[in-house]
Amino acid sequence: MNVVDIGAMVDKRLAELKFQQPIGIEISEIYSQPKEVDKSVSGFVISLGQAVAIVIVVLLFFMGLRSGLLIGLILLLTVLGTFVFMKYFAIDLQRISLGALVIALGMLVDNAIVVVEGILVGTQKGRTRLQAATDIVTQTKWPLLGATVIAVTAFAPIGLSQDSTGEYCGTLFTVLLISLMLSWFTAISLTPFFADIFFKGQKVKEGENNDPYNGFVFVMYKKFLDFCMRRAWLTVVLLIGMLAGSLYGFTYIKQAFFPSSTTPMFLSDIWLPEGTDIRATNTKLKVIENWLLEQDGVSHVTTTAGKGLQRFMLTYSPEKSYASYGEIVTRVESYEVLDALMLRYREYVANNFPEINYKLKKIELGPGGGAKIEARIIGSDPTVLRTIAAQVVDIMNADPGATNIRHDWRERTKVLEPLFNESQARRYGITKSDMDDFLQMSFSGKSIGVYRDGTTLMPIVGRLTEKERVDFRNIEGMKIWSPALSEYIPLQQIMLGYEVRWEDPLIVRKNRKRMLTIMADPDLLGEETAATLQKRLQSQIEAIEMPPGYSLEWGGEYESSADAQESLFQTMPMGYLFMFLITVFLFNSVKEPLIVWLTVPLAVIGVASGLLLLDTPFGFMALLGFLSLSGMLLKNGIVLIDQIELEINSGKSPYKAVVEAALSRVRPVCMAAITTILGMIPLLPDIFFKPMAVTIMFGLGFATVLTLIVVPVLYRLFHKIQVEQV
Repeated sequence: MNVVDIGAMVDKRLAELKFQQPIGIEISEIYSQPKEVDKSVSGFVISLGQAVAIVIVVLLFFMGLRSGLLIGLILLLTVLGTFVFMKYFAIDLQRISLGALVIALGMLVDNAIVVVEGILVGTQKGRTRLQAATDIVTQTKWPLLGATVIAVTAFAPIGLSQDSTGEYCGTLFTVLLISLMLSWFTAISLTPFFADIFFKGQKVKEGENNDPYNGFVFVMYKKFLDFCMRRAWLTVVLLIGMLAGSLYGFTYIKQAFFPSSTTPMFLSDIWLPEGTDIRATNTKLKVIENWLLEQDGVSHVTTTAGKGLQRFMLTYSPEKSYASYGEIVTRVESYEVLDALMLRYREYVANNFPEINYKLKKIELGPGGGAKIEARIIGSDPTVLRTIAAQVVDIMNADPGATNIRHDWRERTKVLEPLFNESQARRYGITKSDMDDFLQMSFSGKSIGVYRDGTTLMPIVGRLTEKERVDFRNIEGMKIWSPALSEYIPLQQIMLGYEVRWEDPLIVRKNRKRMLTIMADPDLLGEETAATLQKRLQSQIEAIEMPPGYSLEWGGEYESSADAQESLFQTMPMGYLFMFLITVFLFNSVKEPLIVWLTVPLAVIGVASGLLLLDTPFGFMALLGFLSLSGMLLKNGIVLIDQIELEINSGKSPYKAVVEAALSRVRPVCMAAITTILGMIPLLPDIFFKPMAVTIMFGLGFATVLTLIVVPVLYRLFHKIQVEQV
């Protein structure tokens, strides 16, 4: 069901019911997911259109009018075909599926570029269009298929992930699978067909063998490649040094799981001291709400007391129900004013309600919820658990970066417990249960039945009238009915006295064991990430000595990220083994696959540089981008080595074959990289996809240049090819 259509139907029905609405009651939206989805999808459709336009302009600029229009046509047909299959497989248009198409755009033209480049080179060497098309498709169809399957398989771990993150991002793999396989099919079928039409006006000079690689870029590349191949070991040592430096640079990159959304809304969880009456909670919330409504830029405020809101979106997790808790949802006119308002809100609450414990939150874009830092203490004795928790809280309070420090058992509450005199009560025919029921009726009320209204069940609560209710300080004057005497007797006649004690009002269990969770968050308005704060606190908290039978485990973003990566890495070994076996099958040897796979780590150099330069955190989406890079680089390496083998088999000397094969791949490899990189530009403003876009742009850009050098150099070393003059 289309959520936008549902939203329209709800709005229509609310408009129909408006005239039946009681006077004084107003209905307003807290959050409209249909409108947010429509806005998000519209934005991504625009981004997709921009990316397609960028790719086509780049093709026209670098490959000429006819070649650019031809590849642009193939790209549009591939995208349209992808939409058809998405409709068939019931894949909705949403942030992840549309983002996958933007990511895939550069890769979608790669196969077509190889075929068009082969046809152009063939015609320049004197072949007919038909001969050139037949030769290039025959030579490259299986290597391109293998390389495409490898590129798809690089995304397979997210598609096969079984946790919530895999479910959230699963359509990324499915859309890439459909689009990339379609790109291979259109490259070997439609591209030669349309090439014959687009290049029909071009004259072929029979018998003339023009050199297609006599341009300035090709000449300079050939000289530099020859220089590196003659100093192969020095080149390898320099690359290893660059790789080591980039790995060291990774230690300075921020870590994050998923970013916050740019939705112009923030939430504030508010906790008063445990035991606070819900009416007192509501009074405080009302004061804060009125202050928020007076602030510039605030368009709507929603307040709930006693529990959180209904779960109005996937990434929102409602708080448990208790009287001392409340939540305020504030919507502002634009995201730009959000941080300034949250800063004023923080100052106002701190100055006017020092007894309140509060937490500010933005809407999350990915799986998660709850606190960013969670330390869970598991054991049997509540007193020991609280003692250990106090040590953890002290460590967190000592760290200036930790905010919203609290635990889920809250404060202990004072309880006045009457002591039942069983022997005396037996004489009056009164049981402990009778006394408990009487006290409950006198104060909070006792459930005595259920009222059914259609499918709705409502409890019936019995309670003394307001005049008959007494304060607990006058409990000694209360009278209870004696069945034995058939009259009321003073309550104190069946009591030994009173006991005042502290009790834990909230006890949380996990796997039937008591668990106390201490929570904290980094400053939401600061630059520090949860991973940085976690790293700083973890060693100190883990140094606390645990009594026998007690244990510590970590939750929050640390657990969510670990679970997502564990689920991802469970399928990764099989995926990468499959990718390696494909390369072995393509070349029927082990040396060539090793050469290809040794280029993959080079992506780290560009990735580290890009993330540090743009101050972008390395999170789950960046990890997916890093995994996808392996498929892109392997694809380039496979086609390059396959071309080297073709050149050698044609009778050329090994050294000359390596150089000329590398020359023939300069334009296709660079074009595929440039189109992929520039096609990512529309994703940079999107806070969700920016880490992946930066990872792919810088990783692919740097590694592509190195691949054109490293693969020939390694091929020469692995096959012990002698240097010769070219």
